[in-house]
Amino acid sequence: MKLNPAQLGKHLQNQLAPVYVVSGDEHLLCQEACDAIRAACRAQGFSERQVFHVDKNFDWGQLYAAGASLSLFAEKKLIELRIDGGKPGDKGAAALLDYLARPAEDTLLLISLPKLDGSTQKTKWAKALIDGQHSQFVQIWPVESSQLPAWIRQRLANAGLAASPEAVELIAARVEGNLLAAQQEIEKLKLMAEGNQIDAATVQAAVADSARFDVFGLIDAALNGEAQHSLRMLEGLRGEGVEAPVILWALAREIRLLAGLAQQFAAGVPMDKAFASCRPPVWDKRRPLLSKALQRHPHARWQQMLGDAQRIDAQIKGQAEGSPWNGLSRLCLLLAGQRLHLPAE
Repeated sequence: MKLNPAQLGKHLQNQLAPVYVVSGDEHLLCQEACDAIRAACRAQGFSERQVFHVDKNFDWGQLYAAGASLSLFAEKKLIELRIDGGKPGDKGAAALLDYLARPAEDTLLLISLPKLDGSTQKTKWAKALIDGQHSQFVQIWPVESSQLPAWIRQRLANAGLAASPEAVELIAARVEGNLLAAQQEIEKLKLMAEGNQIDAATVQAAVADSARFDVFGLIDAALNGEAQHSLRMLEGLRGEGVEAPVILWALAREIRLLAGLAQQFAAGVPMDKAFASCRPPVWDKRRPLLSKALQRHPHARWQQMLGDAQRIDAQIKGQAEGSPWNGLSRLCLLLAGQRLHLPAE
């Protein structure tokens, strides 16, 4: 059965279903939904937990075994099945259908999936997850740009803060749809706010205060060709607990912009006209920095960097080998126009 994310908290206060499925591409919201389900499990006596990451070599017999056994010290068990690729394959589909027909007793199965495309939703296993009598399917939808200010206001209210319209617009412009970055800004504002009121000056001060290891400062350093400085900032961000998807999102967004500008420039479009055609518009003060970066690489190289970013995304999701942090380091160096020796993957 489908369960609205807004109803999840109230639903979890009652008896839990045997199977929960959280599906979507919005990392923060999916993580929060899964966290809420885990917390409900702990509150209701699920004292054992097993986590399985599904890839093409996954042994689906582990699901059967996990559902069939409890430790001597656990009364209930939580099994997490993370299918980052979104498709379990033939064996996985059969295993899921079999499990859904006869869920294990005293066990809750939590399945994490990306957003399912139209063709996948029509498969037998997906229909069983979405409409099955033993499962609750939580579809996480992205927050549209028009909804972002209201989302930010609600998050600020949840944190005990109230913000002026100008402050909310500043935060929305800064994060440009990245909810992880928005949540980090709100956490920062909680520490900086005097009382519970947030105005535009407070937001601007938070931006200045984060200049040490700020994601946007990292981007500017790389664009300016400051290879070593960008690496130090990347390590600082990592040390402060900033997640790799946030940094990758910012890098990929900038590279995507530069790839589009490089394509227009290669086609003979004057740079000023190319900048003017960007949506959202490129601020005048950023144009010299972007122009400097564009001089380092032809259009084809920017496209290759977008491919590098896709590979890092796959590494973050466990779908490709290698360290995403090493990949981010290399991407920063390429953006800065330099190649330095880095440890092997």
